[in-house]
Amino acid sequence: QVQLVESGGGLVQAGGSLRLSCAASGRTFSSNAMGWFRQAPGKERECVAAINWSGGSSYYADSVKGRFTISRDNAKNTMYLQMNSLKPEDTAVYYCAARRFVSASNYVRPSDYDYWGQGTQVTVSS
Repeated sequence: QVQLVESGGGLVQAGGSLRLSCAASGRTFSSNAMGWFRQAPGKERECVAAINWSGGSSYYADSVKGRFTISRDNAKNTMYLQMNSLKPEDTAVYYCAARRFVSASNYVRPSDYDYWGQGTQVTVSS
């Protein structure tokens, strides 16, 4: 059974930092694209960052460029999202996702992904 488990969320003041982790089990994703999404109340789920299988290609939403860094450790089957200079508008449930099939690209639409974690809450206070 494939599982993606996020951790590292919490409450932080504006300007602070958090590091999210996404640990995969049940199969390896070392050849698969992965991504971080977030969803705030009343809003659609959006991709904040995505990474290809090797880590050599990544995507960032304009709203997080220069503040968030996506990375992965294929030996640990784990993906990370380092979030710095957090803003109240970053408050959301953050989800990690992985594609089922091997590919060289990264992907930014929720429909591109086959496996999802349960989400972790990130709350940034002003």
